[in-house]
Amino acid sequence: MIAKIKGTGSYVPENVLDNNALSKMMETNDEWIRERTGIARRHIAQGDDTVSMSTEAGKRALENANVKPEELDLIIVSTVSSNVVLPSTACEVQKNLGAVNATCYDMNAACTGFLFAYNTVQAYFYAGLFKKALIIGAETLSNIVDWTDRGTAILFGDGAGAAVLECVPGEMPPMVTHSDGSMGAALTCASPFATKEKEYVEMNGQDVFRFAVKKVPECIEELLEKGGLDRNKIDYFILHQANSRIVEGIAKRLKVDLSRFPMNLSEYGNTSSATIPILLDELNRQGTLKKGMKLIMAGFGAGLSWGASYLEWDI
Repeated sequence: MIAKIKGTGSYVPENVLDNNALSKMMETNDEWIRERTGIARRHIAQGDDTVSMSTEAGKRALENANVKPEELDLIIVSTVSSNVVLPSTACEVQKNLGAVNATCYDMNAACTGFLFAYNTVQAYFYAGLFKKALIIGAETLSNIVDWTDRGTAILFGDGAGAAVLECVPGEMPPMVTHSDGSMGAALTCASPFATKEKEYVEMNGQDVFRFAVKKVPECIEELLEKGGLDRNKIDYFILHQANSRIVEGIAKRLKVDLSRFPMNLSEYGNTSSATIPILLDELNRQGTLKKGMKLIMAGFGAGLSWGASYLEWDI
């Protein structure tokens, strides 16, 4: 038994902060940001938080899957920026949705989080522990970004994406996951509970760039070999939306046309664990994804952690 995505949903705040607005807050401009990142604007929470965005994205995913909340037996929320610690974001989502039969917990794997949650559900379903799950990637990164730091403030946005997974007969699809804690200093954010002070994301952009364009192609190659897959038969590569230059570099190393790497970061920026499910939901609702299409999802980020999964679209 394996997991198949049966519905998707997403939510982003209405409030938009474009590059021109950022230029009034720090020394930067629209051309400089677009050239280096591909980002034009990002959505910033005002009146929203990680729980509320997760709830709305989850609600939309359930509606898309035609699944009732009480049918869920598992909810996993991936986030590094929740407005709650106890109870977990997932338990708050359970309460808001009325998913009374679900086991709930949060996962912290940063930008790789949604992919790790997806792989975790695959393993649970294969073991026969659960049958219907809701996985959510949600971030309010605006709360942990230093808005005077041009190196990070231009990159990040807020939002949530979700997917409903159902257990169906089938063979376990190939999955690859990796972490290297010795490289963790490249992307950090200390806990305010430890320092008693406001803490912000700190990043060595060059180290993260080099890591991503090297390790992500390697893990996709590992996935292709593990599953006996032909890269020419993969319809789309759904990558974490960190930076257009990173996606372009990964496509080049894989020798795959960039048209098979959809991007939406110009509108949302980097929403960490929410990027992959937001992109999946957009492609789903646009009708771009067709039943039977072959996809590879790949995430990468703090930890440092990275991974990839193969799936066949089933909506």
